[in-house]
Amino acid sequence: TEAPFSLVMLLDTSGSTVNFRQQINQAALRFLDALSPDDRVAVIDFNGKGARLDLSFSTDRNRIAYAIGITLQTGKGNTPLYDALKLSLKELSHEGKRRKAIVVLTDGLDTEARNGDRAVVSRTSASDLSSAIKADTSPLLTSVLSDADRQGVTIFPLALPSGDPARLPLPDPAITAMYDAARRRLQLLADRTGGRLHEIKRLDQLSTLYAQVAADLRTLYSIAYQAPNPGVRDGKWREVRVEVTRGDLVASTKPGYFAR
Repeated sequence: TEAPFSLVMLLDTSGSTVNFRQQINQAALRFLDALSPDDRVAVIDFNGKGARLDLSFSTDRNRIAYAIGITLQTGKGNTPLYDALKLSLKELSHEGKRRKAIVVLTDGLDTEARNGDRAVVSRTSASDLSSAIKADTSPLLTSVLSDADRQGVTIFPLALPSGDPARLPLPDPAITAMYDAARRRLQLLADRTGGRLHEIKRLDQLSTLYAQVAADLRTLYSIAYQAPNPGVRDGKWREVRVEVTRGDLVASTKPGYFAR
């Protein structure tokens, strides 16, 4: 379907992004150019002062571009990623039955989740660090996934290289475990909502990856089916698998839903 989207551009303006805000701004503007004229875009950023709505949903590309440019001029400090995702979902809840998505640019190192991970590794022996943190059980993550599932929101994380565990200057096992957990949570955000995680290896890839997300949005389809037990709404997880008959195509889908 070519039905328009309501889309949140979610920007990490914490201290870890200070040195490449210009590249982020240029890539974000190219992303706007690739969207449909009827797509409604909101801008939200997050940093040490919390999550903030910078522009409500609009189709005015000039207003959106201005909001992005102003937003990227300030910001430092902590990374309240999951608070920002919750704010994005709250704003999307007012957008009715439109198709909905969040495109979030971040290193994934949420401050609150990281503090919890640090407590876990502090009481774990060195030999068990690699498996100590259960990324998928984070209350912050599960709350966001539940809200996204309820609304049918697709999340596309763009993972900045500053959060890549393979790029840590010192291979400390505890820090590596925390970075691994943060990156796995970004992967879960994408997988559980039918989106895709794009890992940024170099900053000059930003524009290309934003363009890829725009292409992903244009090839996002809604499929409906009749459950064998439609009257049972027990809140339990129902697994769904989508298969395509053409060998040259791959279906990237949500793995299921909660029967509510």
